[in-house]
Amino acid sequence: MRIVVVGSGGREHAICDTLAEEGHQVVAAPGNPGIAARAEVTTEPVESLDADLFVVGPEAPLVDGLADRLRAQGKLVFGPGRDGAMLEGSKNFMKRVAAEAGLPTAAFAAFEDEAAAFRYLESMAPPYVVKTDGLAAGKGVLVTEDLAEAKADVAAKLSGSAFGEAGRRVIIEEGMVGPEVSLLAVVDGERAIALRPAADHKRLLDGDRGPNTGGMGAYSPVPFFGAELEARAMAEIVEPAVARLIEMGIDYRGVLYAGLMLTSAGPKLVEFNVRFGDPEAQVVLPALGAGLGEFLAQAAAGEMGDPPPVRHAAAATVVMAAPGYPEAPRVGGVISGVEAAGTMAGVKVFHAGTKAGPGGELLVSGGRVLSVTGFAGRMEDALARAYAAIARIHFEGAQYRSDIGARALSAGRQSEKA
Repeated sequence: MRIVVVGSGGREHAICDTLAEEGHQVVAAPGNPGIAARAEVTTEPVESLDADLFVVGPEAPLVDGLADRLRAQGKLVFGPGRDGAMLEGSKNFMKRVAAEAGLPTAAFAAFEDEAAAFRYLESMAPPYVVKTDGLAAGKGVLVTEDLAEAKADVAAKLSGSAFGEAGRRVIIEEGMVGPEVSLLAVVDGERAIALRPAADHKRLLDGDRGPNTGGMGAYSPVPFFGAELEARAMAEIVEPAVARLIEMGIDYRGVLYAGLMLTSAGPKLVEFNVRFGDPEAQVVLPALGAGLGEFLAQAAAGEMGDPPPVRHAAAATVVMAAPGYPEAPRVGGVISGVEAAGTMAGVKVFHAGTKAGPGGELLVSGGRVLSVTGFAGRMEDALARAYAAIARIHFEGAQYRSDIGARALSAGRQSEKA
């Protein structure tokens, strides 16, 4: 098939790479230097392109209605229309759908008035969770035990100084406690099928310290989220959500990504996203055997078959970020060693914030620069390969966590002892 992939980040590189390995003719719009090594890249408007299938990677064009415009042209599209994409475009809308579907999730309230938001915070017990209602590239969430910090965050968001219009309404939630899991389900308008779960690391620094980011690494599978918990999450969260969308007249075809908190009462919904996760895509998709292209096309056509088999038992990715990320990433630095790292066995390097310099050199162009992914039969080996590859890559001020997958390794050791 000829497949157009919309986007330019690490997620889109993973999608393009997986589809190209299957032999599809892949076009990325606009792509990045890493994608250009495996696929055609173009800056032409997406609506002007022809293909057998369009896969929309990022959330922003979905919320903007790109899938609707393409479908109006008679094109086959994997990605929800604007109405379904509002599950990520507005957290208030997402929480309303969750309430109507009876999904287990945190209690919440939405505010545009600072004084009312402060009163609500004062009535709560910590931890306090404050989110932008609109899109904030994964960085619009504060979780804190400090009431003063929560109030300051509310004030910054509502004023527009923190996240512009995306923060003019805030969602304040009760804090939930437990490990988080990313469950990516593919939906064909009626049914949902889960891909292998993943877990990501949202905090910048080791030990889950520092600010929230778009994600500093991920691993799959998740040893503390087995088949029984997955089935429960599908039955109690994903499938009722799809049923509610159908009741609302929303024909949802694409990824429904359920961010879950594994609480003492069972899995609870943290949020829905409407696309493959980033960096979760970098460990979920390349670990699949052949068949992703056909599977996505079937879902887009409303007649989904079986998902591709898994070929790599374990996968782990470590994000290399620019200095100053996430608050004020510094760009322009020269990147070396990517080709050497990419030649290592069981390693793939996915580009996110990179661009080609005037002399052909590779430059830092964004906050999250590279996702370095290792694949192996065991998680220990997948992580070792990822970190060995990182040792070959250099750019000034590079930031990355050294403890990606630590929870998975600990859970695996406990399981072996049992």
